[in-house]
Amino acid sequence: MNNTQLYPFERNRYYPRKRMSSGDFNAEQTYMNNKRRFINGLMFGTGVVCGLGVFSLDDLSFLVESGVAIDGMGREIVVETSDVKKLSAIEGFDSLRTNKASLCLKYKEEDVHKVYSIDQDDPAAEFQYNRVREGYTLFLMDQEDIPEVFEMEGEFLLSSVLYSSANFMVTFRMPASACRGHVIRSEVIIEKLSDEDVSLTYSARLQTPTFLSADRTNFIQIQLSDIVLAPGETTSVDYWLETVDSPVTTTNIILESGSASAFENDIACEVPANFMMEVALTNLKPRQLVNREIGRMNLEMKNIGGQGDYIRLADFTLVRTESAYIIEEVVEASVKQYVSVPAQDLKRGDYLEYFVKEADIHPPKAEIVEKDSLADAMLGKGGRVPEIATGTVEIPLGEDARVGDVFYSGEILHGLGRGNVYVEVGYELISDENSGDSSIKSTIYGNPEIFGDAQKNVVRAQTAVRVLNDKGSFVVGAKLLGAVDYLMLTYRWIAIKFPSGEDITEDVDTEGMSISPEMPTVRMLTKESHYFGVRFEGLEPCSLTYEVTEDGGGDITADGVYTAPAKAGVYEIRIFCTDMPKVCTYAYAVVEKKGMEEKPAEEEQAQPALGGGQASMLGNMGNILH
Repeated sequence: MNNTQLYPFERNRYYPRKRMSSGDFNAEQTYMNNKRRFINGLMFGTGVVCGLGVFSLDDLSFLVESGVAIDGMGREIVVETSDVKKLSAIEGFDSLRTNKASLCLKYKEEDVHKVYSIDQDDPAAEFQYNRVREGYTLFLMDQEDIPEVFEMEGEFLLSSVLYSSANFMVTFRMPASACRGHVIRSEVIIEKLSDEDVSLTYSARLQTPTFLSADRTNFIQIQLSDIVLAPGETTSVDYWLETVDSPVTTTNIILESGSASAFENDIACEVPANFMMEVALTNLKPRQLVNREIGRMNLEMKNIGGQGDYIRLADFTLVRTESAYIIEEVVEASVKQYVSVPAQDLKRGDYLEYFVKEADIHPPKAEIVEKDSLADAMLGKGGRVPEIATGTVEIPLGEDARVGDVFYSGEILHGLGRGNVYVEVGYELISDENSGDSSIKSTIYGNPEIFGDAQKNVVRAQTAVRVLNDKGSFVVGAKLLGAVDYLMLTYRWIAIKFPSGEDITEDVDTEGMSISPEMPTVRMLTKESHYFGVRFEGLEPCSLTYEVTEDGGGDITADGVYTAPAKAGVYEIRIFCTDMPKVCTYAYAVVEKKGMEEKPAEEEQAQPALGGGQASMLGNMGNILH
């Protein structure tokens, strides 16, 4: 490849009676040419300016249309007339090793117009060429030999691997800086690495503090199903995010713990447990940000990522034998790189109006829909809906349990925060009363004898609940009223918190407004991070303030990313609207050290998934709290 550095520039210095030689005139031409080419490359870039379409005419020949291009050295390449070529006559055809070839266009100079020379140091050199014609040449090369162009995008884009195996790589990419109050595009890129015939199914949930997805939540749900790609092929999925107006200067994209899974041909594969990407927030407008990032690229960076001295026009797929060939396919749409010319901006804008509308630039915000409920009827239209949480609790009895003995559960966090909370418990019952192999799960609140035969499978016990209002938790007690053959009692609990005087502000502007954590309780390891997302009811998403309510309870950033301390325990996080502190909620982190005994799989299956006010995983946390 030729040296593409056209500078430093040197021009002739004229003075009286200066004797001009051919070297001086050549220097004059070189200076003017290099200046123009330098501006071409810097202002316009590399690629096709117009024309230069490539079309297959028959099995052996193709047509190259007239047009103009600028190569990586800023030189203009002009194809003045359309030209029909036979593929086998193109330079490089005989050296092709594969059936995938690229047609390339290259700048070429040719000496023309031979004239008689009268002043020659060499008497034998009687003639010289009087002109240099700027032309072009076409040549072929194997597609696998096309060098990758190094794009200097590391300063503008962040990219990190979500999943990698011998067959696939899944990468998440987004701009390194986001503009407050504007939408931003992120993408998940899937690349096929091997030639194995295998499909990929991948799912994960990325938590996005300070960003709202299209459904107005603080997370991206990635769901890739049965992705099949050719070797080396890539595909991508876009996720648009709205950047909220937050006071923080940086935020993190976090992989929600336990949310990632990958299957290749229905075989489960190992996925990374941790993923975090730090994104900067700025008050610049998108155009200002892009202009700044592009303008920061210095000449050394441009030279490193410089283009070649040729232009790739099209890719050919051939069917070849030892003595013949056939042009099977010509592809140019995904191959050509075009130069954006200012003279075409008006026409470009007219065409783009057919593809862009306001909703594409600024996705419409989801409307807040008022939901009718029993609570609305009790509190009146516009009243605050009570918060509800549910879960299961297990009370161990031991082998020597007798009638009259009293047993207690561990302390359970209901996830509704401090204050007056009503808790009811009911016996979890699995019966085989229907025919068939399936069983029926039900919950009996109150006296089970009312349901007749159902009570024969129920342990006769009197229950009571002690609610610890100042701690946001409760304890369940059970007194045996009959003989029991079980080692464990399982109850379903429901906690309801109605708005109290402390919760309801007198400010009319906050009437009917509330927030609640997407996951009120989260089980995590020491030093692990988790983002506490929030649901908004009756108000648009607004700036939030997060705080840990006790010293040594871990750290939380301004955008809600909590990092657990080194000590196991249960820690409370208070979340409230920055401008309306009375609109608040609480979340809890159940922190365990590595190596602590996990619950049996059957117990995990018996509990509902966390989210929406559920805190069922805390049923066996008595050992931690005590």
